[in-house]
Amino acid sequence: MVQGSNNMLLSDLLNIFQWWATFFFAGVIFIPITTLIFPNFFDKGYIFAKVIGIALISYTIFVLGFLKLLPFETQNLYIILGLFIPINLLIGRKSKLNFKQILPIIIIEEFLFAAILLFWSFIHAHQPDIHGLEKYMDYGFINSILRAKYFPPLDMWLTPYPINYYYFGHLVTAVLTKLSFLSSSITFNLTLSTIAAFTFTGAFSIGANLLYFLNKNGKNSKLPIIGGILTGLILGFAGNLHTVYLFFKPYENENPVPFWQLIFSPNTFPNSYWYPNATRFIENTIHEFPIYSSVVSDLHGHVLDIPFVLLTIAILLSIFFRFNNQSSIQNLKFKIQSDNSKFKILNFEFPFLTFNFSLLTLLAFLLAIMYMINAWDGIIYFLLTAIVIAYVKLKSIIQISPHQSIKYYVSSIKQSKYLIPTTLYLILIFVGFFLFTLPFNLNFKPFASGIGVLCAPKFLTDIGQFGPFLFEPDHCQHSPLWQLFILYGFFYFWIFGFLVFKIRNFSPPDIFVLILILLSALLIIIPEFIYVKDIYPAHYRANTMFKLVYQSFMMLSISSGYIMVRLVSSIKYYVLSIEKKILYVLYFIPATLYLILVFFYPYFAINSYFGNLKTYHGLDGTSYLKPLYPNDYEAILWINKNIKGQPIILEAQGDSYTDYGRVSANTGLPTVLGWTVHEWLWRGTYDIPSPRIEEVAKMYESDNSKEIESLLKKYKVSLIFIGELERQKYPNLNEEKFQLLGKTIYQKGDTRIFQSITEEDNRQF
Repeated sequence: MVQGSNNMLLSDLLNIFQWWATFFFAGVIFIPITTLIFPNFFDKGYIFAKVIGIALISYTIFVLGFLKLLPFETQNLYIILGLFIPINLLIGRKSKLNFKQILPIIIIEEFLFAAILLFWSFIHAHQPDIHGLEKYMDYGFINSILRAKYFPPLDMWLTPYPINYYYFGHLVTAVLTKLSFLSSSITFNLTLSTIAAFTFTGAFSIGANLLYFLNKNGKNSKLPIIGGILTGLILGFAGNLHTVYLFFKPYENENPVPFWQLIFSPNTFPNSYWYPNATRFIENTIHEFPIYSSVVSDLHGHVLDIPFVLLTIAILLSIFFRFNNQSSIQNLKFKIQSDNSKFKILNFEFPFLTFNFSLLTLLAFLLAIMYMINAWDGIIYFLLTAIVIAYVKLKSIIQISPHQSIKYYVSSIKQSKYLIPTTLYLILIFVGFFLFTLPFNLNFKPFASGIGVLCAPKFLTDIGQFGPFLFEPDHCQHSPLWQLFILYGFFYFWIFGFLVFKIRNFSPPDIFVLILILLSALLIIIPEFIYVKDIYPAHYRANTMFKLVYQSFMMLSISSGYIMVRLVSSIKYYVLSIEKKILYVLYFIPATLYLILVFFYPYFAINSYFGNLKTYHGLDGTSYLKPLYPNDYEAILWINKNIKGQPIILEAQGDSYTDYGRVSANTGLPTVLGWTVHEWLWRGTYDIPSPRIEEVAKMYESDNSKEIESLLKKYKVSLIFIGELERQKYPNLNEEKFQLLGKTIYQKGDTRIFQSITEEDNRQF
């Protein structure tokens, strides 16, 4: 038993190393591009080289696969990677990249990345099951993409439709799976661990560079590293103030009451604290955050997008830094580097534009990537991009004419010096965004059906709908202020201190952080007034709040890490009066307690979900099937080894969040119908999936061979799976009839796979 565990651990360590090496070499290859983008970052944005490399490789194969020019195969991915090597070498030579200069910080960031990757891989190995919640959905997308020759990939739960979901993040996972030569059952969990590593190290880089720019002429070289680590810890591991309920008698789930109305019971600490309540605190809503995502282990779009979100914030911060360097007006022309003017291809400028074309293209590209992974993020960060561009353009006017009157600046804003170029920037970004997303959007139909207005007056509800706006009766939900404080009070308490103690002389990093704070506040406020309509009647604003406040939490985490170090480090520069000392003490006592409270969360969440880390199961996310459905498990392994391409397989249809759809999800083979409610959401109507429920039942239970043959032909079914769930779902199943319509190609115990011969092309098996 011990020897088996040791072998499993050794195998996992080798897999982790193989996976890490894939990212390491991608990062090394793409460092030259990164140094162009982040010339003013003290780490040259090293950690983001991995993200940029992954994005470029994934998008290239996506477009070539969409155009049917290059199939999605491992050797083609390495060809694409190989083509980027000379490009980066050329950039590195032109930009005179000095590896020795940034080597120490590269070692630090690589160590942090590897340490977090290893830490979370060890955690996930204690509960690796790709089972429960929506893991089947995510895993099915990945496996379908892995089997795809060209794009768009097929929906594994509704043949022959393509996936109608934001699947680009799953495509990235598939790309990394092929590049690393590992099984998707392993890379599913490794991807979760890697996202956690990017969450920490990306936040580290942003937080450290904020403080580096603040302290550029100072002597405290440790401040950026301390601030970076704190920012990474907050974004990657902090919860919210809901952990205050650890000290009180538990409330009934989904019926929270103010903690001060409960019985204080420190003697029973930590009582029976249920960690998901921190994400379902406000009635009928969802308000998750990164550590919760790391724990529950769903590979959803909002999780897959975290590295790209942090990359975008970092690029906008780099832009912000350059335009706030008042030592040289040449920075207004946004040169890649001062000694880099000969590299014209990346320095092309439009007349009257401050930004070069390549920068606008890069922003458009990343917004497109985020949209294709998680649509809301593309919209949110387009707004942040617009705010940053508007600010730095205004700043450029002030820098060029620093001693003019306010009247002069107002006049300049109204004239072509500001509005025309600023508008043109955003138009160019939007056009680029449109072009980059075109291959995706040609096969995607949004499943939102309008914008609902909360608490609309009766005369509007009588109208019902006006354009895209919905005025629905009995749709009036607001978040109590005390609950919002529980969710976000930690951040805003530090923000309050920042505004009180640093109200004068805001530096450029202060202003960037204030922009993040203001946008975050807007994202929290929006779900109190409007929602995007979906198919869930009682939880009509849940998805809107979920997608908006997730990004709000991320931006507030970055802001808070910076603010903490900013406030604490500034105290020593002042000779404080007794009154101010008292104020500082009165502020920092609760602020410190809040900091402790939010870091309680990962301890209880990790131990709860991962069984107190008592049993090491390994990183194989499908091993749970072996004891649960042993014969089906062996059959799924056989399919993955022996069946090529994407022939259609018939399996039992079932409800969402059940074990139905296990074969299609674990193999990537499309089936007639999987999780019905999910298909209802993705297709925007119940009319598409609903007729298939009865038709699948007929194929399994009907004794009419002609009817069965007709349905098999209708859906071009090549394989028929009969396992434990099929027998449970269809008690009248007579499997011998399939022997007349095909032949048995696999059998172990009660699990059988038939090959249908109703189609000529089915004879390939």
